[in-house]
Amino acid sequence: MIKHSLFILLLFLGYFSSAQKKQTYENPNYSISVPEGWVAMNETDIVNIFPTSQIGAITISEYHDLNLPAAEIKKFILALYQSPDEENKVKSTKSKKGYTEYFYEYFDEKEKLFWITKVFQKDKEMYLISINCGEKYWNGNYMSLFNETFNSFKIKK
Repeated sequence: MIKHSLFILLLFLGYFSSAQKKQTYENPNYSISVPEGWVAMNETDIVNIFPTSQIGAITISEYHDLNLPAAEIKKFILALYQSPDEENKVKSTKSKKGYTEYFYEYFDEKEKLFWITKVFQKDKEMYLISINCGEKYWNGNYMSLFNETFNSFKIKK
């Protein structure tokens, strides 16, 4: 009985340790840790990272020499989703390296998609990173993997 329980415990530990393996997607300006087996595609400087099941994606866009005043960033984020939300739903904080970080969560009722967006803005530099995931998949392991990947985004400059 003890051998059987030990075997099951080791089997679960092996599964969880292998399920958490990461690889790093490197860009000259940023990096992000991606679960092993996920796909990262760079299409004209817009990077899409997604599981092979394609139930959602993380999208990263970077803009340099963008003349968008800080006072307009919250409006810009809400306009991305044609959201009726008030600007105070977009949270902002100062982050390391002088960037202002904006955070917004949105559920698209029509498409049944969860969207989570972060924008990092400093002067004329802006990084936009978002998660989109179908409602029926936004739970458990996928939600954790998307959030861990999303939160591992690091600007190098």
